[in-house]
Amino acid sequence: MSEFWLISAPGDKENLQALERMNSVTSKSNLSHNTKFAIPDFKVGTLDSLVGLSDELGKLDTFAESLIKRMAQSVVEVMEDSKGKVHENLLANGGLKEKMKCLKIDLTSFVTHFEWDMAKYPAKQPLVSVVDTLAKQLAQIETDLKSRTAAYSVLKANLENLEKKSTGNLFTRTLSDIVSKEDFVLDSEYLITLLVIVPKSSYVQWQKTYESLSDMVVPRSTKLIAEDNEGGLFTVTLFRKVIEDFKVKAKENKFIVREFYYDEKEIKREREEMTRLLSDKKQQYQTSCVALKKGSATYRDHKVKVTPLGNPTRPTAGQNDRESEGEGEGPLLRWLKVNFSEAFIAWIHIKALRVFVESVLRYGLPVNFQAVLLQPHKKSATKRLREVLNSVFRHLDEVAAASILDASVEIPGLQLSNQDYFPYVYFHIDLSLLD
Repeated sequence: MSEFWLISAPGDKENLQALERMNSVTSKSNLSHNTKFAIPDFKVGTLDSLVGLSDELGKLDTFAESLIKRMAQSVVEVMEDSKGKVHENLLANGGLKEKMKCLKIDLTSFVTHFEWDMAKYPAKQPLVSVVDTLAKQLAQIETDLKSRTAAYSVLKANLENLEKKSTGNLFTRTLSDIVSKEDFVLDSEYLITLLVIVPKSSYVQWQKTYESLSDMVVPRSTKLIAEDNEGGLFTVTLFRKVIEDFKVKAKENKFIVREFYYDEKEIKREREEMTRLLSDKKQQYQTSCVALKKGSATYRDHKVKVTPLGNPTRPTAGQNDRESEGEGEGPLLRWLKVNFSEAFIAWIHIKALRVFVESVLRYGLPVNFQAVLLQPHKKSATKRLREVLNSVFRHLDEVAAASILDASVEIPGLQLSNQDYFPYVYFHIDLSLLD
């Protein structure tokens, strides 16, 4: 499962024994895989500041989760031709050990082997400063995401409009990819070639009558140059002075003159615009097997996808240009991969901060608690797992434990709904970002 429960309990002897009992029961019953979740010793500050941070972190948590889900969906949209490889691009910087910071690993591995990034978020700073750094980082990523995806959406819309013109019927579609210079009489002061749409059932009638629809129609000047399910596109050459009369007579016979005059420059411009838009769209995501060819390594029991980080446009020492990260990838996909990783890492750090703040508020000072990450083995086991946790930690909050069994019980002073409150500190992490 891609679901995790991040909990904490006081770090005194009694509760450490309770954690051991929980580990024993969940292991024997095959309910979950449990690991310690390391959280630094932060500067606590005042109780009032912690209460304020608790509310702010809750909002930031929701914002961060929403942001990474939007970014994951953007990867899906950009990789429309290779959707089966989306998860291979939703990775996180290693951060497990100093020597592995250059690696990108799957999200589950990052969460289960989480280590606080002291360089990016110094634990010695006041908590307010750490939270402010995270909030500004995520806000900047969202701003960039909006501008980049908006530009991509405009590009897609323009291309779709051109594609519609090239796939419609003969009445509406562009003719630049159908006609050729040889189909027209050009540079004549007196003659002009028109294009006429004739229903399929009227082909014979057209051949018999087009020369007599008006005066000054050039005999045997018609040619079928394109067809669709409804009819055909015919050329006809006549004198310019009878154009309007010919149009009226053609319409009376259910032949429709298509307003089109051959302009080589305009046709070239239209073709170049289609080519440019197709190229621009492709360049935002260009299929590349480089990351897959790099191979994979294993960290404990989790697969670790190996893709060097760094400036995508500049190879690291020992690499040539063709080996550099991002070869064959367009700028939008590269940006999404790098910043999805940054946003995801920030999100897990926010979870760690929430556990710290809530544990101090719940269990008091001095700071002494143990955080544990539980990964339920299957969806059907979550109810039983919750029962085990509530039983083991019932003594921490008898009222909360009772309210879980009886939803009508209200907990005085508690703003959360009963179903979100447990005797122990609890936060949920769901890595199903594309569901």
